[in-house]
Amino acid sequence: MVQYVCNTLFPVELAAGEGRIYKRKEKVTGGELFEDIVAREYYSEADASHCIQQILEAVLHCHQMGVVHRDLKPENLLLASKSKGAAVKLADFGLAIEVQGDQQAWFGVILYILLVGYPPFWDEDQHRLYQQIKAGAYDQRSTVASMMHRQETVDCLKKFNARRKLKEPQTTVIHNPDGNKESTESSNTTIEDEDVKARKQEIIKVTEQLIEAINNGDFEAYTKICDPGLTAFEPEALGNLVEGMDFHRFYFENALSKSNKPIHTIILNPHVHLVGDDAACIAYIRLTQYMDGSGMPKTMQSEETRVWHRRDGKWQNVHFHRSGSRTVPIK
Repeated sequence: MVQYVCNTLFPVELAAGEGRIYKRKEKVTGGELFEDIVAREYYSEADASHCIQQILEAVLHCHQMGVVHRDLKPENLLLASKSKGAAVKLADFGLAIEVQGDQQAWFGVILYILLVGYPPFWDEDQHRLYQQIKAGAYDQRSTVASMMHRQETVDCLKKFNARRKLKEPQTTVIHNPDGNKESTESSNTTIEDEDVKARKQEIIKVTEQLIEAINNGDFEAYTKICDPGLTAFEPEALGNLVEGMDFHRFYFENALSKSNKPIHTIILNPHVHLVGDDAACIAYIRLTQYMDGSGMPKTMQSEETRVWHRRDGKWQNVHFHRSGSRTVPIK
């Protein structure tokens, strides 16, 4: 019997002979998705979309075959190779069961981890952790709040099923590796109207204003754009999640505000993802030009993702994740 599906590690072939059963599976060498997330810190929206598309296709196939995996997590998703953009394989069916009828796909936590770099629910005490999960109690400031809230509601009747999710714009428009007709048609049906374009431009503009406040060492202007409970992953925090403004205040007061040399920043390839009317996420490359201590021009590069939430008509930065260069130029 041959059973091959590109995004699952079901046996490729089963055979019996001489009183034994032989099972042959596809060889994968890329390691766990979990390990790749740790190495990269987080995924860009394009890469996350590519990954989720494959996971959904695997889950949809399982459900069509009457099988529920029951243990979806980054540790049970394997990469076919070490190459960039390698195929994702759903593995470890040890808890899987056969079921009848439509089944719902819980993939919001995986998408959360891909985009943000850490899980939505966490507590060292297992009992409190389970209470968080049952209550759907996660920090909405630190991710794409509206989208995650829809997917992680504890009411299973409101879960997205895999078939419907595969057709949604955020999955199909970004992910189009083969340029196939179906994805092209999906893209054509989600052409942004003028209102959407204007809202995305608004996010880019407020992001530029925030970076200008950083370059000018203007902590007062910075605090007006940021939520008081701002959470952040950045090189200065040495891998820790910091919350609030005190950590950032130190750099403003002791470095950024004291610099009298010009700093110029360019935002490259900004990608804005709108989540409802009052939430948005922007990912971009940030190039910062400055003069070092010897008077020579230098350039730093960082990759940033910022989550914005609109309160009382004003956009506020509620979370950001930066990798690469630090904020303060190296003299």
